[in-house]
Amino acid sequence: MAGKVALLLWAQTLGFASTQTTWIIVEPPWMPAVLWDRVTLTCQGSGTSSATTWYKNGRCWGQQGHDRLTVTENGTYECNRTSTGLSLPVRVLDDWLVLQVPAWPLLEGDTVTLRCRDRQNNLVTWVSFYHEEKQLVELRNGTELTLFPLQLHHSGRFRCRGWLKDREWVVSAPVIVTVHVAAGVGGAVLFLLLLVGVIVAWHRWHCVAARKQQERPPPDPTAPPKGGKVPYIHGVSSKQARWSPDVTVPQDPQETYVELWGSHGRPWEPGDIYGNVL
Repeated sequence: MAGKVALLLWAQTLGFASTQTTWIIVEPPWMPAVLWDRVTLTCQGSGTSSATTWYKNGRCWGQQGHDRLTVTENGTYECNRTSTGLSLPVRVLDDWLVLQVPAWPLLEGDTVTLRCRDRQNNLVTWVSFYHEEKQLVELRNGTELTLFPLQLHHSGRFRCRGWLKDREWVVSAPVIVTVHVAAGVGGAVLFLLLLVGVIVAWHRWHCVAARKQQERPPPDPTAPPKGGKVPYIHGVSSKQARWSPDVTVPQDPQETYVELWGSHGRPWEPGDIYGNVL
């Protein structure tokens, strides 16, 4: 029993209490609670227990300044902490027939047991369970229904109906069940979505880069090499030419000078041909 209460406190602390920072722990951990059980309510939230105020049906109830309350009357209970505000309500019933669900967050994939209880302690027979007014099962002697694995579509309104001696057919008040997505599953799905997004983005970028590479025009063979260098051709023979990268461009960038050597390995004389190539 203590383990269940610890589980409830752990789950609510992790955020299942949503934006509600003040909440009530119910012992025994079943909702709605029933008066014929010895029900204890514990107010949880920031601040000290002296800052706790209890309410029953909207009015101050019991001795203030205590975080624990033993229930002696049916009704709707709330607690307030000055620093964290008002809790969600907790119902305590004294009906002839009550449908109860576990008083902790119900996660997708879990196993949950719904139980149909009567005030006379298991004198009810022919119990039927309903989900959104649709009959799920009818049990001649049993009073519990187990759902496994719990799924999101199990959320909704549940009620039970049974035969009580001397009271004929009795129907319980509806109970709203909410199934939550497990935090681990949601995190894994988010990670996979992010991973797929990164892969798709990288693939598109790669395709665009390859397309631009294909569309880039080929280099101009007539353009001079980078770095301001031009070929300076030495006429060694009519079939050979040698590249000299150490010759810089003359001052006039519009002219390219070519010096041709004579057939005997000497430069041409001033009277020989010496021209400019525009």
